[in-house]
Amino acid sequence: MRLVLASNNAKKLGELGSLFGGLPVALVTQGSLGIAEAEEPHGTFVENALAKARHAAQAAGGPAIADDSGLCVEALGGAPGVISAHYAPVELPSWLPRESHRERQDAANNALLLQRLAGQPDRRARFVCTLVALRHAQDPEPLIAFGRWEGEILQQPAGEGGFGYDPLLFIPSLGKAVAQLDAAVKNAHSHRALAARQMAAMLREAWHLG
Repeated sequence: MRLVLASNNAKKLGELGSLFGGLPVALVTQGSLGIAEAEEPHGTFVENALAKARHAAQAAGGPAIADDSGLCVEALGGAPGVISAHYAPVELPSWLPRESHRERQDAANNALLLQRLAGQPDRRARFVCTLVALRHAQDPEPLIAFGRWEGEILQQPAGEGGFGYDPLLFIPSLGKAVAQLDAAVKNAHSHRALAARQMAAMLREAWHLG
């Protein structure tokens, strides 16, 4: 079965591809099929993931899967939440390479988060991932999987790996910030890995795959 991933992120494709490795599915990005990215106007991860999956399924004419993920901080009422990737308002020149654009946005996001948590004793936070799979655009029975990776926001960044808020989220059970973990450990414990394992089990059961 071809399963269209409602993303053009090569890293995300690789992660999900390895986690779905035991299933008879060929995971392809929507970009490889010429499908544009969907709007994400909603206030919750599940609504945005569902919108993206429907968009991809409609355009591809078949099964699709989408995720929406981000950081939720307890003391900020769940913020930055669905706007995690663009938490800080940043004016970036259009000519800037994509990687440099992301690095500057990440740095601004992290700085704003630390500013808003200054003096706050409650540093509890979690990475959240919601995965939604549809057999077709009008599927009345979407499969929905959740992954939550609990941690605490550090006072300052630590580690050189990862991206986004990885240098700020400390995982007590592992004794390190996410940015200090090697890729294998991160991919085994992350919010996306937890959601993907749950989704794989549902695909086997509900869609009779594997």
